[in-house]
Amino acid sequence: MAVAEVIALAGKGGTGKTTVAGLVVRSLRQARRVPILAVDADPNVCFDAALGLHPTRTISGVLHASQGLRGVPEGVPKATYLEYELEACLAEGRDVDLIEMGRPEGPACYCSANHLLRNYMDRLMGAYRTVVVDNEAGMEHLSRRTTRDVDLLLIVSDASQVGIRSAQRIRELVTELAVPVRRMALVVNRATRLPPEVETAIADNGLELAGLVPDDPRILEFELAGRPLLDLPDDAPAVAAVERMLAALGPEGGRA
Repeated sequence: MAVAEVIALAGKGGTGKTTVAGLVVRSLRQARRVPILAVDADPNVCFDAALGLHPTRTISGVLHASQGLRGVPEGVPKATYLEYELEACLAEGRDVDLIEMGRPEGPACYCSANHLLRNYMDRLMGAYRTVVVDNEAGMEHLSRRTTRDVDLLLIVSDASQVGIRSAQRIRELVTELAVPVRRMALVVNRATRLPPEVETAIADNGLELAGLVPDDPRILEFELAGRPLLDLPDDAPAVAAVERMLAALGPEGGRA
């Protein structure tokens, strides 16, 4: 089975993380690093609007409805039943498919279901060349949902010292959770230049700066019109910036 390249994004709220994730998917598709599996691991699901794909169910919704797989029909193996239910969570597009993790299942323990989920996600990811995971600021989804390593983690921030400190905390959280990440890099969104104090903060924190993504009025136009970011024109400034960034990072993210 081929091993997919996994690119994950994280960042505090308000930095435009999901917008950057959508631009990353667009750039990967343009570079023909396809097929792509997009995973929305942020409980505040909005990756679907950026991609123009709308799953009818979420992973967490399936697990919650299954109640620990106690409602499996008689004679049907648990793994077969759950995989059938999970297939309904996948929204398919042109070279890009989307699956949504949804909100946490609550305090109940679904150890058996989560084990089957990890196995399913491993098999699913093996069918794609690239996987793009849009995370919440915390990295818990990466630590408990899948067993695959992350080749490249893009930490999205704004051009402020507060944002850089938040990015540093995310990097520390990755270490604390022992999430296997090969390479981490910082993306500063909605910026064409960095204030000197922010440049200093980045250097002091030892964060690798992948690039700046400018504030692009076309993104707002598309969002207001309900159009997916995948349809942005090639000459959009944010599109060009993300394409340059990914090209500089290399075709295989942080993979050796």
